Amino acid sequence: MIVHENFFADGGWRSARGSVEQLVINPATEETIARVKACSEKDVCAAVEAAREAFKGWSVLSPAERAGWLDQLAKGLESRADQIAELITAELGCPVRFAQKVQAALPIANMRVYAGMTEEFAEETIGNVQVVREPIGVVACITPWNYPLHQIVAKVAPALLAGCTVVLKPSEVTPLDAFLFAEVVEQVGLPPGVFNLVAGTGKEVGEVLAQHPLVDMVSFTGSTRAGRRVTELASTTIKRVALELGGKSPAVLLDDADLDAAVKSVLNSCFLNSGQTCNAMTRLLVPESLYGQVAEKVVSAAKKFKVGDPLAADTRVGPLVSRQQWLKVRSYIERGIGEGATLLCGGPEIPQGLDQGFYVSPTVFGQVTPSMTIAREEIFGPVLVIMVYRDDMEAVKIANDSVYGLAASVWSGDSARALAVARQLRAGQVAVNGAGPNLLAPFGGYKQSGNGRELGRYGLEEFFEIKAISLPQ
Repeated sequence: MIVHENFFADGGWRSARGSVEQLVINPATEETIARVKACSEKDVCAAVEAAREAFKGWSVLSPAERAGWLDQLAKGLESRADQIAELITAELGCPVRFAQKVQAALPIANMRVYAGMTEEFAEETIGNVQVVREPIGVVACITPWNYPLHQIVAKVAPALLAGCTVVLKPSEVTPLDAFLFAEVVEQVGLPPGVFNLVAGTGKEVGEVLAQHPLVDMVSFTGSTRAGRRVTELASTTIKRVALELGGKSPAVLLDDADLDAAVKSVLNSCFLNSGQTCNAMTRLLVPESLYGQVAEKVVSAAKKFKVGDPLAADTRVGPLVSRQQWLKVRSYIERGIGEGATLLCGGPEIPQGLDQGFYVSPTVFGQVTPSMTIAREEIFGPVLVIMVYRDDMEAVKIANDSVYGLAASVWSGDSARALAVARQLRAGQVAVNGAGPNLLAPFGGYKQSGNGRELGRYGLEEFFEIKAISLPQ
């Protein structure tokens, strides 16, 4: 049993004074693996005040000096990579091999990217005006449970490099990796108050941060509903808000696409992390004439995704993160059946032999129409819907017919045609023919998928204020 009764502020651990003790449940075994004492409002305010005081010294360090600290954090995280993977597997339920390759390795890689990014502070001269970039101030980073450490680093690293100080509130569902991160901060000796960690729910802790007058910016990743609430509270002090929210991402297969390659890629995206990925390809759009052929390939491939113990080497789909999420995803599957979609494989039933744990079979629906709930709402589970279209124009229309606009993909044997369709999709990132991600590229969405960008230079820019200094001529 892991027990955390302290929060991290001003360079040390302090006793949390909240009235609630949160339990962390292993979703594969349903056993309680940790107890975390929530912070009180006074604890949160103490962390914010420590960050405000530390900003005075941290903000005037050179970018190279701050990058040096990030390099030390990267090394500290790397030395504990195996522990990070094991911890996230236990609290989230993702397969351990995936945790090693993505949940642990990717945040370390991103920290190194920012540690090497010291050339983005150049000043610009416009006539008699000097344009300078300055850190925005104290940043509240509120992170989700699905890629917990990745999202911590995606916010904390650029904020620190920009010269900001940080108060982090991780998800109460998967908080353990955040405490490990704080331990690394303490180990490397980051100046007191530059990084602070508070634990608790969004209502009890996140809302205090969002409306705190000494917090200059909130960087939030989570549900669209929670993002609206953060924005509402932050508006009372007119602070900057960066949001990375939900998605219902379309994969558009044009009639000249490599079907085998497309199906493999789309399913890998949709079922990754048990479908608990904001930019997962969850809507597969296919030409009406190819529906039968594509559906057959999808079902055949989907049945090969082994569901089971996340510690087993051959498991590809682990449990969902919680009982609440498990019930939610199964209810969406039942609603899809009730609204007339064709269940091609999977379903709401508990997978055979997996009576313990929050498991859902990889599920595929066919003949899904744009008005169906499963075509419009983010399910956040291993559920793919197949929709048909008659021509490229209709494909684009269906793909864009969503309140979300986080990601999309296009598949075609003609790269020029694929690019032409990609340019018409209202999404923050579009992959052509399965092109992989780039850690230097911006990540973020259109519409109700949020605002602002993370990763690379564009992610760093979020944490700057721009000042124009006019000089006499």
